[in-house]
Amino acid sequence: MNLDVETWQYFRTERLFPKLENGKANQQILESGNDCIYIGAKKDDNGVMCRCAKDESLMTKGNCIVFICNGQGSVGFANYMDVDFIGTTDIVVGYNENLNEWNGNFIATIYSQERPKYSFGRKWKTHLKDTVVKLPVKRNEDGSFFKDCTFEYSEEGYVPDWLFMETYIKTLKHKPITTNNNANATPELKVQTWGEYKLGSIFFVKGGYYNKKPEHLVEGKIPFLAATEKNNGVTEYYSEEDISSWDKVGDSDNSLDGKIFPAPAIAVTVNGSCCEAFYQKIPYTCSHDVTSIRPKDGHSITPAEGLFIATIIRQEKYRWSYGRKPHDLKKFAEIVIKLPSTQDGTPDWKYMNDYVTAMPYGDRLV
Repeated sequence: MNLDVETWQYFRTERLFPKLENGKANQQILESGNDCIYIGAKKDDNGVMCRCAKDESLMTKGNCIVFICNGQGSVGFANYMDVDFIGTTDIVVGYNENLNEWNGNFIATIYSQERPKYSFGRKWKTHLKDTVVKLPVKRNEDGSFFKDCTFEYSEEGYVPDWLFMETYIKTLKHKPITTNNNANATPELKVQTWGEYKLGSIFFVKGGYYNKKPEHLVEGKIPFLAATEKNNGVTEYYSEEDISSWDKVGDSDNSLDGKIFPAPAIAVTVNGSCCEAFYQKIPYTCSHDVTSIRPKDGHSITPAEGLFIATIIRQEKYRWSYGRKPHDLKKFAEIVIKLPSTQDGTPDWKYMNDYVTAMPYGDRLV
């Protein structure tokens, strides 16, 4: 299906969503629990910040568009939410009886294109009702625009083509993700029993090689990682021919030595989007803005363990900003993190693996 945007028409938010409601909570008043999700001013993970106890006085009904109206870096994004939830006061939700998961995702994507207008102090909540977006419109059998004499959705009488939006999303390549894991079966994290480890004490620490974006000779399949927080750190793909054309490392006889990092490993950004961490399951190459770590005990990190450790490392992100970067390998190796421990004081790899695979969708990791 083609998107003929030129034929789309404008709709004002207050007409498109006759019911707009504010979120009711903040994270400080949430009770611990696992039977509800908390939606915050966050563009990733569909806005989910954490799980919490259900509080009927704070609940917001699902099947709605979530407009992120505050929050530096996320203001201006929109998500579709299918289930009931507790939402922050930094969001506004919109309802329309024609909304479903398919056209909802279509509309949320359109609204997210408005983001550049709402940042640097110009918050969306003040202007949301008057925000205007272009959407496909309903047509008559002869191809002419259908006009609604009640002018319910637009001043000109146009009606959104809900069916087209739904059908378009359904034609995209997708497969619903399912899980057999129960959210309530995830074990408790007893952080107070964890051990403290310097990264350099349990991991081989190796800095990235190339200090700028190389040119392609031949398109390849080897991931190139740089200082980004997206796409698992990958910005390019290179071939061995590309990589072998780069300057040799030290006295190495093999032109690929020191340039392709073995996997599995965890790649950590040490500049730009600092202290982002990504599990890498295949060999990769990277810029000097990335540091690679692998266990010294020879343990081969599983995807679940990699996600666990990467999440822990990201918690250190607040320490490395505003000019204080862990670019120096010695400084990086001194970073201390807490991990589950065995009785002999070594990292408890099995616990980390079992914890993540027990989480919802953890059974889908490969």
